[in-house]
Amino acid sequence: MPQAPEFHDRMLSLGLARVSEAAAIACAPLIGRGDEKAADQAAVNAMRTQLNMLDIAGCVVIGEGERDEAPMLYIGEEVGTGEGPAVDIALDPLEGTTLTAKDMPNALTVIAMGPRGSMLHAPDVYMDKLAIGPGFAPGVVTLDMSPAERVAALAKAKGTDAGDITVCVLERPRHEEMIAELRSTGAAIRLITDGDVAGVMHCAEPAKTGIDMYMGSGGAPEGVLAAAALKCMGGQIFGRLLFRNEDEVGRARKAGIEDLDRIYSRDELVTGDVIFAATGVTDGNLVPGIRRDGGYLTAETILMRSKTGSVRRMYYRNPIERSQPGR
Repeated sequence: MPQAPEFHDRMLSLGLARVSEAAAIACAPLIGRGDEKAADQAAVNAMRTQLNMLDIAGCVVIGEGERDEAPMLYIGEEVGTGEGPAVDIALDPLEGTTLTAKDMPNALTVIAMGPRGSMLHAPDVYMDKLAIGPGFAPGVVTLDMSPAERVAALAKAKGTDAGDITVCVLERPRHEEMIAELRSTGAAIRLITDGDVAGVMHCAEPAKTGIDMYMGSGGAPEGVLAAAALKCMGGQIFGRLLFRNEDEVGRARKAGIEDLDRIYSRDELVTGDVIFAATGVTDGNLVPGIRRDGGYLTAETILMRSKTGSVRRMYYRNPIERSQPGR
C-alpha cells in the first residue's frame, strides 16, 4: 500500500498565504460600500479558487455553515487538487463583513491548515471564550472564575494593578452584566463590534495592541480559528460550547461531541501543528488593510507556523489590473 503524503507545513505555508491574500484583495472594491454579502461572496470565491490550486486533499472543518445553509465554503466541502496530504482547513473568508462594509478597523481574511484530525469539528453554536497572551503559568485564569477574579489573577501574575489590565469584549447585550463587573474592578475594556478572532489574537501581542485578555461568548468556529492563531503566536485560550436549544445540541452530537460541558484548552481545540495566515482588509492593530498606491494594490499578511513558532509578515504589491484571483 502506498504511503499517504505527509503534511509538509513549510512547503504549504506560502500557498496558504496566497489563499488569504487573494481573498482580501477580492474585497478591496467593496470596502466601505455597505454591501456585506457582496464582500463576503467575493472573499469566498477568491479563497476557493486559490485553495483548489493547492496540492492537498483538503476538507473544510470550520467554514460558513452546513452545506444546505451556506453556498459558501461549507463544512465538509472538499478543496484542493486531491493530489497531496489529507488536511483539515479552518477558515473565515472575511472575518468582519460589517467592518468591511463600513470601512471600520480590523477586518481580516483568515485561514488555518493542519493534518487531518488536528482541529475540533466545532458546530455552529456559541462558545464561551477566555484568552490571554504568552508567558503565564498554565491555568492562571480559568473559565470557572468570575470576570472579576480573572482580572485579579492576571494582574497578580503580571505584578500590576487591575487598573492596568485591558480586556477585549464583543459589544453585545448578552455581555452587559460581564462588562459591568469588569468595570467594577477598575480594568479598562476595549469593545469591538465584530471580529473576535482578531480580538483573541490581540492578546498575543499586548505591548503592540494594548489588550491583555479576551473574554465573552461568540461563535465556536471562530474559537477554533483563534486557537490555531495562538498555537502559533503563544498564549492560552479556553472554550466551552453553549447551547440554546435541542437543535444546537444535535449539531454537537452530529460533530461527534458527547461531553457537552467540556472546557477545551488551546491544545484540545487544535491538537496538531498548524499553519495560519491572516491578511488585513481594513486597517487594524495587527496588520494594515488593503491600500491603493498609485496603480498598485498593496496587502500585508501574517503567516505563522506552530511547529517552529515563526511569524512572518509578508508585503504584497501588484498592478491593479493584474490583481485578480488566480493570478
